[in-house]
Amino acid sequence: MVHVHNESTFAIPREYAFDYMSDLRNGGEWIFGITKLEVVGEPVYGLGTVYDGGMKLGPKTLHSVIKVVEFERPGSYRTDYVSGFELRTNWKINELGPEQCEVVVDINYELPGGIAGKALGKIIEPFVAIAIRHSDATVKKKLESEYKASKAS
Repeated sequence: MVHVHNESTFAIPREYAFDYMSDLRNGGEWIFGITKLEVVGEPVYGLGTVYDGGMKLGPKTLHSVIKVVEFERPGSYRTDYVSGFELRTNWKINELGPEQCEVVVDINYELPGGIAGKALGKIIEPFVAIAIRHSDATVKKKLESEYKASKAS
């Protein structure tokens, strides 16, 4: 299993970050490489929501169906894979102040075994690091800008 960890500080309230980031229907707006992220059935948000998704990482497009298995507003949510590419995420949003929060994400994924899995790992590893940094910068800029604009109006 491959583990990726990222932490970032946002100049927005914890609830604001959680409400946007925990609704993965928004993922196409900020998660690097997303080619598809659609809700499957009910519920459409929160605990039990199932998403059918695809992500392009370098030359490879990975398909996964994931389910929200933990959802504690406004502090954390966790996804687990149902089928396809084995992907698990754990998100924690910690309050640092009235208008400041820390977003901590742990992403775990499993590659197929053998030579093919090792080769795939070598191919996608640099793209995963780029994707995480890009996604973090994109969502931070988007949410901080939108929050600032909402306060001005």
